Amino acid sequence: MRQAIALAVDNVAKGGGPFGALVVKAGQVIATGVNQVTATNDPTAHAEVTAIRGACRELNTFQLDGCELYCSCEPCPMCLGAIYWARPERFYFAATRQSAAAAGFDDAFIYDEMKLFPERRAIRGVLLLAEEGRAAFEEWERCVGKALY
Repeated sequence: MRQAIALAVDNVAKGGGPFGALVVKAGQVIATGVNQVTATNDPTAHAEVTAIRGACRELNTFQLDGCELYCSCEPCPMCLGAIYWARPERFYFAATRQSAAAAGFDDAFIYDEMKLFPERRAIRGVLLLAEEGRAAFEEWERCVGKALY
């Protein structure tokens, strides 16, 4: 955990966001990540996501079985989703989302928005071509040899 915190502190010193993360398997650090949102102009380049991407590349897999994730801060909704998709054994965090909010990184509005129907959200979601949209899922259901995840 101290390494994740150190990554976050160091990233701030380099002009980045105050977030760091690392993926560990069998006591070995597989990958690290820091917030690179402004450095890469990528709003998805959060520390947890970059660490997960690096670990998956290193382990040549899309699931982090037997791994643990250490995060300098409680993951935001996007990162929490990525953690669940990657399926590590568990994750740990040091600072809370309340601490992040106090520093200007408040994601409470995203949690609130997720409870609403898409058409009622601040950034509205509109359903289009629903029947045609199912075509990919129908093809998936017929697919032999698909990699389940």
